[in-house]
Amino acid sequence: MIAIKNLYFTYNKRDKLFEDLNLTLSEGHIYGLLGKNGTGKTTLLSLVSGLLFPVEGKIGVLGKNPEKRQVDFLQNLFLVSEEFDVPDVSLKKYAMLFASFYPHFDAEQYDHYLKEFDVNVNTTMHKMSMGQRKKAYISFALACNTRVLLMDEPTNGMDIPSKAQFRKLIASVASKNRCIVISTHQVRDLENLIDAIVVLDEHQIIFNESIDAISEKLSFVAYNGTNSGTQFLYEETAALGGKGIAKNDSDIPSRVNIELLFNGIVAEKEQITDLFTDKNR
Repeated sequence: MIAIKNLYFTYNKRDKLFEDLNLTLSEGHIYGLLGKNGTGKTTLLSLVSGLLFPVEGKIGVLGKNPEKRQVDFLQNLFLVSEEFDVPDVSLKKYAMLFASFYPHFDAEQYDHYLKEFDVNVNTTMHKMSMGQRKKAYISFALACNTRVLLMDEPTNGMDIPSKAQFRKLIASVASKNRCIVISTHQVRDLENLIDAIVVLDEHQIIFNESIDAISEKLSFVAYNGTNSGTQFLYEETAALGGKGIAKNDSDIPSRVNIELLFNGIVAEKEQITDLFTDKNR
């Protein structure tokens, strides 16, 4: 569904952002795109959307070249940006203005999502808080029923109940024909939602694995006091205890700690990623 090969991109000649980046994302999954600030998560989503063009390499989305911005490509992709401008109109009017660009838009779903987020369809967008505006925009995005849904820091500005509602709604719209990519630095917001993790670091994709594969290969352990002897691939310690990632030698899948996993991959990339190479499968 999304295929990136040998991507090279830079905003200037001195500082490369991506070099020989390769990534394949399939339909039927909710991907969590993780990376430190400045690693290019937003830029990568913009390239996939055709808002930026690669210096070298190829990007294919739904069999289309995003650079060409063809109608059938745009109708099936929606990017929820972290920051966006909105017209000074009501949510109902907003849908009337823009829904025609998306042939699979469902007005009843739009109303339903707004109600789930506790947002009034008659509210003027300029009078809404950042969090309310974000929920309204996400409601419209979900109702467009595009095959590719890209979301950049979607939970920024949301309160805790709204984040829970967000997870519920995203889970409800996931389907075997849809690919959802959520970029965030708030990894706890993705727990129990995503089924695959993609990590961007050092100009490349350094990790791309399903939650099932991670839970089978790795064990996530928390302990009180001192470590009783577990050989960790990565460990974080505190005064009253700690937590770490170890190789899972049992037949029982471990519950994945996404935040700990991300920290471990960035700090101890080879020790963790080597477990997922073909020779270890």
